[in-house]
Amino acid sequence: MEAQKLTELLRATIDPNPEQRKAAEDQLAQIHKIIGFVPTILQIVMQTTVEQPVRQAGAVYLKNLVNSSWSDHEAKPGEPIPFSIHEQDRAMIRGAIVDAIVHAPELIRVQLSVCVNHIIKSDFPGRWPQVVDNISIYLQNQDVIGWNGALVTMYQLVKTYEYKRSEERTPLNEAMNLLLPMIYQLMVRLLAEQSEQSVLLQKQILKIYYALTQYSLPLDLITKEIFSQWMEICRQIADREVPDSSHLDDDERTEFPYWKTKKWALHIMVRMFERYGSPSTVISEKYQAFAEWYLPTFSQGVLEVLLKILDQYRNRVYVSPRVLTNVLNYLKNAVAHAYTWKLIKPHMVAVIQDVIFPIMSFTDSDQELWESDPYEYIRLKFDIFEDYATPVPAAQSLLHSICKKRKGILPKAMATIMQIITSPNADNKQKDGALHMIGTLADVLLKKAQYRDQVESMLTTYVFPEFLNPAGHMRARACWVLHYFCDVQIKNPQVLAEIMRLTTNALLTDKELPVKVEAAIGLQMFLSSQDEAPPYVETQIKDITKELLTIIRETENEDLTNVMQKIVCTFTEQLLPVATEICQHLATTFSQVLESEEGSDEKAITAMSLLNTIETLLSVMEEHPDVLLNLHPIVINVVGHIFQHNITDFYEETFSLVYDLTAKSISPEMWQMLELIYQVFKKDGIDYFIDIMPALHNYVTVDTPAFLSNPNRLLAILDMCKTMLTSSPGEDPECHAAKLLEVIILQCKGQIDSVIHMFVEMALTRLTREVQSSELRTMCLQVVIAALYYNPQLLLSILDKMSQQNNESISAHFIKQWLHDTDCFLGIHDRKLCVLGLCTLISLGEAKPQVLSEVAGKIVPALILLFDGLKRAYESRAQEEEEEEEEEDGDDCEEALSSDEDDMDDMAPNYLDKLAEFTKTKAGDAGLELTVELKDEDADSDGEAEESMGDLNETGLESFTTPIDDEENETAIDEYWTFKEVITALSAQDQAWYALLTSNLTPEQAKALQEVVVTADQRKAAKESKLIEKQGGFAFPQTAVPTSFKFGS
Repeated sequence: MEAQKLTELLRATIDPNPEQRKAAEDQLAQIHKIIGFVPTILQIVMQTTVEQPVRQAGAVYLKNLVNSSWSDHEAKPGEPIPFSIHEQDRAMIRGAIVDAIVHAPELIRVQLSVCVNHIIKSDFPGRWPQVVDNISIYLQNQDVIGWNGALVTMYQLVKTYEYKRSEERTPLNEAMNLLLPMIYQLMVRLLAEQSEQSVLLQKQILKIYYALTQYSLPLDLITKEIFSQWMEICRQIADREVPDSSHLDDDERTEFPYWKTKKWALHIMVRMFERYGSPSTVISEKYQAFAEWYLPTFSQGVLEVLLKILDQYRNRVYVSPRVLTNVLNYLKNAVAHAYTWKLIKPHMVAVIQDVIFPIMSFTDSDQELWESDPYEYIRLKFDIFEDYATPVPAAQSLLHSICKKRKGILPKAMATIMQIITSPNADNKQKDGALHMIGTLADVLLKKAQYRDQVESMLTTYVFPEFLNPAGHMRARACWVLHYFCDVQIKNPQVLAEIMRLTTNALLTDKELPVKVEAAIGLQMFLSSQDEAPPYVETQIKDITKELLTIIRETENEDLTNVMQKIVCTFTEQLLPVATEICQHLATTFSQVLESEEGSDEKAITAMSLLNTIETLLSVMEEHPDVLLNLHPIVINVVGHIFQHNITDFYEETFSLVYDLTAKSISPEMWQMLELIYQVFKKDGIDYFIDIMPALHNYVTVDTPAFLSNPNRLLAILDMCKTMLTSSPGEDPECHAAKLLEVIILQCKGQIDSVIHMFVEMALTRLTREVQSSELRTMCLQVVIAALYYNPQLLLSILDKMSQQNNESISAHFIKQWLHDTDCFLGIHDRKLCVLGLCTLISLGEAKPQVLSEVAGKIVPALILLFDGLKRAYESRAQEEEEEEEEEDGDDCEEALSSDEDDMDDMAPNYLDKLAEFTKTKAGDAGLELTVELKDEDADSDGEAEESMGDLNETGLESFTTPIDDEENETAIDEYWTFKEVITALSAQDQAWYALLTSNLTPEQAKALQEVVVTADQRKAAKESKLIEKQGGFAFPQTAVPTSFKFGS
């Protein structure tokens, strides 16, 4: 491959002339498969005589080619084999790429490191064990440039294994046995020198160590001695002075290499403590002994350094935001342990006053952003991805943790806050900090009687007046504080009226956008938490809704769409006249969000929220068909746009919309939508079948005559199910496909004889391939059972025409498998269908298959097993319904911990042991001796609990109902009564067959059979009674006999 010609082509790809660029790209596309092409590109990238932009274009082209074509791809049936780079070229790249990274300038190194990452994922250790030697050779040389390239490569190696489980990390651990001591020695050497180049190398080493240890700590690789060495390095870096950076602006300051290196050292310390060093919250029991060693070994040294950093901050010395965040996060973890709490307790009041309070106060940079770009101000305040970039959330979290968990701290914190709020000299920024702290502590204050009773007067005295404050940020803070106290028990209804008036007024009339946003969220919280709140805003609800739609469009803020959903649900009747306008506005805003490119992740979240809001609007308007008629065309346009442009990010929400659009009736436009859904499915919808399923269920069941009136509709859905059952998408989607087949059979009874064979063949063919779960096996069997229930003679003739297995007819094989798997049918529907199927089978008279005589003794026991399961399932469902009615929230009052107590995480692996130890200690303090043992039932039940839950009420697929599930209908099918009628008829009309079925029953089985018959009579009587009651007849309420009597008032 000629390097000169290739260089010219790469130069042409960055030519300003679009035609030149297009021609060059087309030519590259034609020649990129030629052997020698890829190594030549790398050679050009490394030529220092070639100008930088051309080298960079080559590096980007190489990266894209490695990402798409490095690994061997399997060809799909009927398609050509996809291109992958020839092994000869791959070997040349592997041999040269580490050298290339070492010598490349930074911009090119970034592209090449992505290549290395992809190559390691694909080829290490198998084809490329040499990468470890490549790294170690450069690390042992004295050349600084070599160190940097080796560390960049090593970082990519470690990143590849970062989130793998311990047992999958063996190749990495073997490599690190060689490399970890090397980078430790290099680190020790670098620490002695404080040049910027040295500090950048230190940062790279810390990033490697973090990636190696942050998800799983390999204790066999990192012994206590080695761990201690690295902790000491982190401690030293956290403790060392940072050169003056006051000449840099704030953004440059956070990027200053000395601060970034300090950030990574603290990052490691926080991670080690929270994940492996906290005895009550270790991620796995294997770290328990390690945690008990960590706490006394490192706490004092680490906390001294962290408190020193906070002291610098107190004294107005610059500390970067991320360093501050890490320090506060470490202290938050330290609060939970008695050992560390004793070390930090003496400093905590000072930390609250001089660190947490200033961090939580409104700053000059906040004010600048508020004035220059309110949209960006709102985005930053609500963006969870920004939480680490600013120490504010960490300060909130630490304040909340100490005041909630440690005795005596809350009164001191409140004293500080009240001192500021009541001070005539406090400025708006300080007042903001104090109110910010109060709102952060809202849930803690509301659980403490001494504060709970004063909250109402605190709001009226200190928060309400701020709504008139000329400073916009204080009006926003007032809305924010109210939102956090939304659960307060308001004794004076005028206070609630004033809260609703103030927040509504702020939303409708305030000129500052951030105030409107906070007011809207405050309004939502009170509408959700206070039952008496809605009437206060009812008269203004249309204005509120219009204003809300406007600010949703202006800010594209996801939280505001939740406000909209709450309002639509609360004021459905009042919004009927403007429902169409709301829907159109949301749809237009959705289009606007799609068209704007920047910040794609946030935009996607907002777009999803808008679709969810449209869905909420559709579902609350379900009982108003005249309104739905106007909403449907708008929503259909949105859905059509997403499907026609294949915007897969929103398929999940869009299929939910299709479900809503077809929930009550199906318009001609929605029948056309089915064609579009089929096209979408064929193109790239296989991964979304579970999301499509509810809509397909509607198409089959909501208007069955229309569904069947066009054969293509049935054939399209059958083709989708066939695709799922033949393309191995995973057993859960396959279960859904089989379920849909079963639904169609039961829904279209007597109307689809000509295609039943397709259903049966699909289900039985799937059973001939490997099936891992009993769910899929029983679901496929259920398709055939449904066909039996649909038309037994038709099914048996279909089975007879199919090829035999091991000289046994398919029908015999199927019936034996069915009886063998009876215990695998769970829930109500599956067992009910099984019962109806077996009843159909045993009442076939002369037409029954021969195999039934062979298995006759197993049929009634199988039915008894099913009825036993049904009895438990019905009881469980009744109990659940009862519990839902009775459910009430208990008052959650937590007691703070004294200084010598550890906080306990009830999700931690050793929680019960800790709880037992704690209980015994407390009992001992009270002069009691406890010998009770706490046991985790789940741990000892051998999976019984898990099994019984699935065994009882309903399976995940039971929400896809069929005609046999309709229990309210007068003509509803009752499986108990069906069985009683069949078994009674057999005993009278076919005594020989009846005897064969029942002669071998044990006394227990005979008794169980009798109980089923009695239950059948009871269920029939109960249904008749319900029917009379429904028609206005008698109703005798059942009253329980009281077990005790109480006289007097």
